[in-house]
Amino acid sequence: MDFTAERKAMVDSQVRVNDVTDRAIHLAMMAVPREQFCAPDRAFAAYSEEALAIAGDRRLMPARDVAKLLQAADAREGEKALAIAAPYAAALLARMGLAVTAQESDEAVFGVVGEALAAEGVATVVQPLSQPTGENWDLIVSEGGVQALPDSWGAALRPGGRLVVVERRGAIGKAALFVKTPEGLSRRELFDSSPAVLAELTPAPTFAL
Repeated sequence: MDFTAERKAMVDSQVRVNDVTDRAIHLAMMAVPREQFCAPDRAFAAYSEEALAIAGDRRLMPARDVAKLLQAADAREGEKALAIAAPYAAALLARMGLAVTAQESDEAVFGVVGEALAAEGVATVVQPLSQPTGENWDLIVSEGGVQALPDSWGAALRPGGRLVVVERRGAIGKAALFVKTPEGLSRRELFDSSPAVLAELTPAPTFAL
């Protein structure tokens, strides 16, 4: 397959047409080999609109949704970013000139994407997703859905820092941009999206007698 042509077609048919106008995102997506961020036996479908398996229950977010999240995040060259369960987004941000750390709780994910992340200069950390590594991040992004934003994620941002994630409590979730202000986190809804919810951040069901 001609993956270079596939990348261009993805940007033209899935990204530009969905109001993603940031040229830095376009260039990053045309350069980063998306086929290296999914299970090897699914590489042939890397440029489709599917949410492809990476390893375990981790999925590759559709390009359209990743691009819209990054555009809303207003990523800036030289900033420090944490990508939680978001290896493809991590590579794109690194290509855009940010210093990026990718955090996963399942080492098997880095078994698939680790070489590609290293090629982009992304640092990797294996740690529970509820415990963001480091602090004072300019930007935090996740490709996985959450039922509600973990307090610890917001606490890891610097004042003025931004966080983009999909909150999903039903069939359709809402992507949201959070900004850390002196009063707390502001929230703005962005678009509909339906990534798989990160299981380890899902509260166990409770039963009342």
